[in-house]
Amino acid sequence: MLSAYELPAQRLVTCEFEIKRSRFITWLNRVSTEEDARAFVQQARDAYPDARHHCSAFIINVDGAQPILRSSDDGEPSGTAGRPMLEVLKGSGLQDVCAVVIRYFGGVKLGTGGLVSAYTNAVAAAVDQVERRRKTVAELAQVALPHRDAGRVEAELRNHGIEVVDVAYGSMATYTLAFAPGERSRVDAAVAAATQGSATTKSAGHRWVESAA
Repeated sequence: MLSAYELPAQRLVTCEFEIKRSRFITWLNRVSTEEDARAFVQQARDAYPDARHHCSAFIINVDGAQPILRSSDDGEPSGTAGRPMLEVLKGSGLQDVCAVVIRYFGGVKLGTGGLVSAYTNAVAAAVDQVERRRKTVAELAQVALPHRDAGRVEAELRNHGIEVVDVAYGSMATYTLAFAPGERSRVDAAVAAATQGSATTKSAGHRWVESAA
């Protein structure tokens, strides 16, 4: 499974330029699902309903699988818009990202090479403006502690750089711990030391943690 990737901040990026009287407007933003991406494309259509083309490309991260990659030429000659846009996104290293390039035709045909260049540059210009964020996967484990010991053990675990992300109180205090992949043995050792061997952890899956890139 992918352990980390970069994605755009939650902020719409736009840019615009003109080639031979054709106007190209780029929208780029974060999306989390294929449905989000298609809704974003529709927003662009609604914002520029009289444009000739609304070409798009997106990449969606999928836990435990290959990312979803889609593109659309939206009426441009096959392979001249969506595919070049997707290649720029792939080269950027970003995932959970969707780009839409809106084109107002200016009356002068650009040719296959001209279109590929225009759509490539339109997305590249937007990517250059992206504020990047980073998602890193964290492993989770749970440990149940007597209430009388919970505060002391928590402090010791935090001193070892182990993050406590949740506490559930019942007959015992159940702590959910987060740590980098591959550090389970270190966490188990810290728990054993803090509890004199009286408590053990159990796996609790994983979660994504977002931070500045």
